[in-house]
Amino acid sequence: MSETIDFVITWVDGNDPAWRAEKAAYSQKSMEDDREERYRDYGLLRYWFRGVEQFAPWVRKIHFVTCGHLPKWLDANHPKLNIVKHEEIIPKEFLPTYNSNVIELYLYRIPELAEHYVYFNDDMFFLRPVSPEDYFRNGLPCDLLAFQPVVANPANPVMSHLFLNNALFLSRYFDKRENVKKQPGKYFHFGYPPLYFFYNILELAFPKFTGFYNVHGPASFCRQTYRELWKREEELLLEMSSHRFRDKEDLTIYLFRDWQKLTGNFYAKNLLKDFAYFDLSNDNRRLCALIRNKKKKMLCINDANEQIDFEKTKAELLEAFETVLPDRSSFEKRN
Repeated sequence: MSETIDFVITWVDGNDPAWRAEKAAYSQKSMEDDREERYRDYGLLRYWFRGVEQFAPWVRKIHFVTCGHLPKWLDANHPKLNIVKHEEIIPKEFLPTYNSNVIELYLYRIPELAEHYVYFNDDMFFLRPVSPEDYFRNGLPCDLLAFQPVVANPANPVMSHLFLNNALFLSRYFDKRENVKKQPGKYFHFGYPPLYFFYNILELAFPKFTGFYNVHGPASFCRQTYRELWKREEELLLEMSSHRFRDKEDLTIYLFRDWQKLTGNFYAKNLLKDFAYFDLSNDNRRLCALIRNKKKKMLCINDANEQIDFEKTKAELLEAFETVLPDRSSFEKRN
């Protein structure tokens, strides 16, 4: 792998009282997605940086995207770290924004961002060594191309709208059956999980797109993908940028992943082989055991349930990560 690869991570300090007051002043409490669990902080970010240093030392640069606040322990002067404020990449008329979908629209504008980069949410963690080939092969982002019907989920209705919005957008540019004929080896790649291989077979019965499956983990991108879609749909993306909170009319970053896949600009790979996903609950024993045993290379811990015991869950996670990544990284201040 000769290409330079950067990491991009977005972060918000949900405990910052000034930020919370500002957010409350803008919140309309309508169809906007302003749930508390979208912002609360478990104090795990330092383990992301420890994981990068221990398991992905080959990364060229880490671009840390924030509205302005920083963790008190983070060494902002680290040579591999680039602090990126929202105002540097997002037009001022759309700020402040509390909508991750909007922030993700503008990541490609990060100054000096490598053409090949991997995007992380702050709930995705390294547990074992990863290589550049885990994310890019022959200059192409690694991904999994699979259909999955959009589900009407009353517990999270906004996301149901977003996934359908993505599918409707893509259906204007691609014909489902023609796309399968054009790249059958990427739909029916040997090594895909059997479930999604089977989904793709079943979906051949339906002529229109019903939705797409995307692994909720680190996502590999080429900046050119963003440039192309912005050139094609600037008016639509600018209109979406005015949504200060996650809105049912939004598109998501998965749109850009699916564009890469439908255009054939990706390397087919089973991303689930070395990855695990967990929704937090009041019983996190399996999750904590997986962390301690380092059973996967990567892990996503999704906070989707506001009814959990937050302090208990936070303590369990901190204890588990401390057992596998106890050593302070060079990204942490020494005093």
